[in-house]
Amino acid sequence: MDKNIIIVGPGRGGKTTLAKKINEELNYFVFHMDYLMTTLDRAYPQLDVRIAWDYRKTTANIAPFVGHFLGMSICYRDFEEDLNLGKHVVKGNKFVMEIGHFDFDKISSIFGKYEIGGLKDNFILIGLVQHKKTAKEFFNDLRKYDTEDEWTYGWDDEGLMMFCEDLVAHSQEVFDNCIKYGFTVYDTSGDREHVFDKVIEDIKKGTASS
Repeated sequence: MDKNIIIVGPGRGGKTTLAKKINEELNYFVFHMDYLMTTLDRAYPQLDVRIAWDYRKTTANIAPFVGHFLGMSICYRDFEEDLNLGKHVVKGNKFVMEIGHFDFDKISSIFGKYEIGGLKDNFILIGLVQHKKTAKEFFNDLRKYDTEDEWTYGWDDEGLMMFCEDLVAHSQEVFDNCIKYGFTVYDTSGDREHVFDKVIEDIKKGTASS
């Protein structure tokens, strides 16, 4: 349980809720990529990392940052002379990153440049998907459970259905990539609390992404 954690998955799959639970029960610092991306977009709009924009372009544009951040969170060898990064590491200060814009190929390639093994060797990798749901089932669930705090709250039927159709395709794509890159996949289509309890148990036992 000494590794940092990466949670990936499509929107509305439970990433943020699981990250909060990991924070509360296992004392990991939560790193919300959506917050950082929104900040980068406002400070440096030329980076084109807008969340509610073109998903694929945003995912590709943020990938270099994510790849190098993950690499530098593990390896300080190439920076010690100039920055002494290793001296600033706080032992036991673990993080869980939850991210929907995860370019598996590009991030893995960049991380690989640090010559410290693959993502699976250095992180607990968790994928949250609902790849067995239909667009109509997604639609009905969002209509039933959306609150004013949710960013899909108040969407008209046409816009919400288009989003749900994209979710179906994205969920399958994320599922396939998670299997390819060694993530442990959890389906949150049903009882999420039970699923999240299972994730916590697996992390404690060391069987998540092992």
